[in-house]
Amino acid sequence: MKSMNTVQKSIKGMMLFAVMLVTVFTHASGGHGEDNHDSEAHGNQIDTAEEIRGYIKHHLQDSHDFVLYTDGATGKHYGFSLPVIVSTSKGMKFFMSSEFHHNDDGHVVVEKDGVKLAKIHSKIYELNEGSVTVEFDADHHATNAHKVIDLSITKSVVGMLLTALLMFLGFSSLARGYKKGAIPTGFARVLEPLVIYVRDEIARPNIGEKKYRKFMSFLLTVFFFIWILNLLGLTPLGFNVTGQIAVTVCLGLFTMFIYMFSGSKDFWQHTLWMPGVPVVLRPILAVIELVGFVLIKPFSLLVRLYANITAGHFVVMSLIALMITMKAAFGPVASTGMSLVLSLFISIIEILVAFLQAFIFTMLSSLFIGMAVEEHEHH
Repeated sequence: MKSMNTVQKSIKGMMLFAVMLVTVFTHASGGHGEDNHDSEAHGNQIDTAEEIRGYIKHHLQDSHDFVLYTDGATGKHYGFSLPVIVSTSKGMKFFMSSEFHHNDDGHVVVEKDGVKLAKIHSKIYELNEGSVTVEFDADHHATNAHKVIDLSITKSVVGMLLTALLMFLGFSSLARGYKKGAIPTGFARVLEPLVIYVRDEIARPNIGEKKYRKFMSFLLTVFFFIWILNLLGLTPLGFNVTGQIAVTVCLGLFTMFIYMFSGSKDFWQHTLWMPGVPVVLRPILAVIELVGFVLIKPFSLLVRLYANITAGHFVVMSLIALMITMKAAFGPVASTGMSLVLSLFISIIEILVAFLQAFIFTMLSSLFIGMAVEEHEHH
C-alpha cells in the first residue's frame, strides 16, 4: 500500500509538471498555420480577433504536417512533413506535404504528373483542367476545384498510431509482469489499477458476472485509446484526434455494432415485439426502440466526446490568446502572466476531463452492451 501511494504521488507530480511545461511551451510557440496566409502576411504575428479565431480554428483541424515551433520574426515554421496519399482523376498520387508551396496568389498548391492540387484549410482539392489557381465564390468556396479522396498520413493518424504503439508496449509490459509473479513490477504496477478499475467498476456491474469477460478487450481498448489520445492533445504536438468528428463516429459505430450483434434473444424480442403491451402499439414501440439503439445511443456517445474535447481545446487556446487581446490594456508582462495562470488552471482541469471522457464513453458502452446481452427472467 505504501509503495502504491508513492507511485500515485509520483504520477500526480509528473502530470502537474508536464502540464506546466505544456502551457509554457504553448505560450512560447507561435501560430502553426500551414495555409494561414493572413498570419504569414504579417510575419506570422497574430494581432487581431479575426486572426486569433482563424488560428484557433486551424489548431482544432487535422493537418498534413507537424509544426513544432514558428519563428515570430521570420514566420519560418520548424517541424516535419507527412506523406500525402490522394486519389485523383488521374490515379493515386504520393508525395510529401513539404512539396506544397505558395503560388503568386498565396494559395498552397502542388503539381504532380499533370494534376494540380491545392490545400485549402487543410483539405486537398484537385483543380479543374486548365486552371492554374483557385477561384472562390462569395462564401469562399472553391468554384474551379473538387475534393479528392484523401488517404494521407495526417497528424491525427500519427496520433492514433502512436497511441496504438504506447498501448502495445504498456500491455506487453503488464503481461510480462504477470509472468514473473502474481504482483506485477515496474510500469505494469501503474497499469494494473486502471485495468482492475475498468473490470470491477465498469464491466462487471453493467454487463454482468457471466458475460463481462467477452467484452473486456474492447472496453479496455476504448478506455486507454481515448484517454491516451486526450492526454496527447495537451502536449505541444497539437494532437486533437478525439476532437475530429470522424474518429468519434467510428468509435460510436464500433460500440453500436458490438451490442447489436451481441444482442440476446430476449433483447430482440423486447425490442421488436415488446411483450406486455397492446399489440397495436408494438410496431410503433419497435421503431422507437430501433431508432434509439441504431441512432440515438451511438450519436450520444460520439457527440459527447467530440464536443467536450473540442470545447476544452478551444477554451485553452482562447485563454492563451488573452496575452494578445489584453496586451494594450494591461501591458505585455501582465497580460502574458494572466494568460499563463488561467491556461495552466484550465490545463489541469483538462487532465481530469481527459480521464472523465474516457470513463464516460467506456461506461456508456458497457451499459448499452449490458442491456443487449441481459437475460430476462420469465415467470
